[in-house]
Amino acid sequence: MKGEPMTPLSPEDIRKVRALDRRLHARDLASQLGLAEAEICAALVGFGATRIAASPDLLMPRLTAFGPLMALTRNDACVIEKVGVYDDYRPGPHAALVVNEEIDLRIFPAQWVHAFALEEETEKGLKRSLQIFDAAGDAVHKVHLRPGSDVGQWQPLLDDLRLADQASALALAPRQPPEVAKTNPARLEDLRAGWAALEDTHQFLRLCAKLKMNRLGAYRLAGAPFVRRLAPGSVERLLYRAAEIEVPIMIFVGNRGCIEIHTGPVGRVGDAGPWITLFDHGFDLHLRMDEIAEIYAVVKNTARGPAHSVEFFDARGLLIAQIFGVLRAGAQAVAEWNTLVAELPDAPLREAAE
Repeated sequence: MKGEPMTPLSPEDIRKVRALDRRLHARDLASQLGLAEAEICAALVGFGATRIAASPDLLMPRLTAFGPLMALTRNDACVIEKVGVYDDYRPGPHAALVVNEEIDLRIFPAQWVHAFALEEETEKGLKRSLQIFDAAGDAVHKVHLRPGSDVGQWQPLLDDLRLADQASALALAPRQPPEVAKTNPARLEDLRAGWAALEDTHQFLRLCAKLKMNRLGAYRLAGAPFVRRLAPGSVERLLYRAAEIEVPIMIFVGNRGCIEIHTGPVGRVGDAGPWITLFDHGFDLHLRMDEIAEIYAVVKNTARGPAHSVEFFDARGLLIAQIFGVLRAGAQAVAEWNTLVAELPDAPLREAAE
């Protein structure tokens, strides 16, 4: 994702390169220059960017007054965008929440380290956004103002959250390497027994930690009836079929600092090269199919009944996204979703054994 710069670039150098093609996304420019995306924003401080407090406890409660906003969360392979109101913020030292039908977030405050308010002139007029980054300068969440947003809230937010330090250079930490799959074959029976006893999907990661495994390691090990490795192309097939029969889904997309959730219809499905895109009212999702390396059908018990999901990882072992049925949508929708998952083909034997 990130290369090494041949020579250090000054903020002025970065601004000059940025001015050559303002349509280029900052993330793509950063990759070309061997920089973190936050360094692009920092170079614009005083030129349309303002450094602001990154704490979600300070930032999130201010967003409700803006009215409709666009929430964007991404990882290397998937981007999710939702339009709605940032309402019902619930703080927490280790995990915080924004919980409503449109904007549904799980926030990990320790990863919210750098933040910027940006004003950029575009072909469509002035574009305003709030962008939050982790210690390595990778984006964890972005908030974009919409035509219906209350722009009058912008300047008061800047006045209150503006940092005294408006430097155009950032001190960044090294990027943390992805956690490889951690498995523990000696605890297989404990894993299967603990899995069978689950009463909530949130108990699963605690079980993995207790057994010195992680999600991907446990999926590789557990076997039927809990996990089934799926054939390449299963995600695309699932999304097209879910759109065709109009079954609602719950899709989780995230990174170290934020998980964003869409609950509702798939909408229209479009295909553009390696990307597949979902479109619905107030919802867009962009997924790079060529980044998917492992796909699993997973079932975990909950108080409402078994939760069937399709979960997929990249070649480094990073979780790209999880797709569930919507248990509260009713028995028919749940049955349709479970049938869709059951009909997905198994991975070839050689691939499943890897």
